[in-house]
Amino acid sequence: MIDATFWVAVSFFIFVGLLFYFKIPSKVEDSLAEKISILKNQIQDAEKLKDEAKNILSDNEKKISNSKNEIKNLISKSNKEIEANILKANDDFHRLMELKKNNSEQKIRQMKIQAQKDIKNASVKIAIKSIEKLMKNSMDKSKLDKIYMDSVEETKLALKEKSS
Repeated sequence: MIDATFWVAVSFFIFVGLLFYFKIPSKVEDSLAEKISILKNQIQDAEKLKDEAKNILSDNEKKISNSKNEIKNLISKSNKEIEANILKANDDFHRLMELKKNNSEQKIRQMKIQAQKDIKNASVKIAIKSIEKLMKNSMDKSKLDKIYMDSVEETKLALKEKSS
């Protein structure tokens, strides 16, 4: 009459009784509640860390944005300074070239004037030497005396005509 099912049922009730006697369900409940509170604390800590990370991220993004703007401003400022320096150097170069051009033109004018003077002086010297040679070669003393006497006679006649 007592079969295996009966003994399984008895052992089950004994097992459940022992569980309640040793307060296993409350211990399990306390353990689970403790684990749940630990998990809740960890989740809250994780959310705090997440919020802090978001704040740090937004701060860093602002810093990066500000840095990018500063870099753009510095690059723009540098480019303007470079352009100004290039324009200044270009102007200085053109002024220097203009000054050198003017100096060169002045030297050329002076050299031209000097060359013209040298040519005139050389021409006069050559003409004088040529005339001296011509006079030496073409006239002797008797011809010069005759030209002199003719000139004196012409002068006398001119003076007589004027006085009359």
